[in-house]
Amino acid sequence: MSEPRTERFDTRTQFQQELRSLLARARVTLDLFDPDFALFTLGTPETDAELRRFLHAGGTLRLAMHESAWLERNAPRFLRLLRDYSHRIECRVTPRGLRQLTDSFAIADATHVVRRFHSDHLRGGAAFDAPDEADLPRERFNAIWAESLPGLHPTVTGL
Repeated sequence: MSEPRTERFDTRTQFQQELRSLLARARVTLDLFDPDFALFTLGTPETDAELRRFLHAGGTLRLAMHESAWLERNAPRFLRLLRDYSHRIECRVTPRGLRQLTDSFAIADATHVVRRFHSDHLRGGAAFDAPDEADLPRERFNAIWAESLPGLHPTVTGL
């Protein structure tokens, strides 16, 4: 493992650059939480290629969100990825009682994390090769995941 590296960001470009760095480092697990994933570029060709590499190598992807409508309308590549790798991707939607959660984060291999402090703003931080920095977001994700229900299925009927 490399020396821990932390970065701060406050622009869309910086946030998305840190996400690309996180995806490139992901090997086994990738856990993402965001109210709607509108800023996560999940539908771009570059992100699609990186996620396909990750999933093809045996990784597992879990997404927790408040609403799936943005992905359903604006990320057809991600929906194809979900269909192609439905055995490695699981998406869940939070119940009404968790809709007040407003942060946004991505965790790779319990070692790398990119986090926006509030989903309405771009200010946040990234930590790579820093398992201690990923501990709290990982615990939050696991708690959100445990309360959430299956959502965003590979087909219209959910089959």
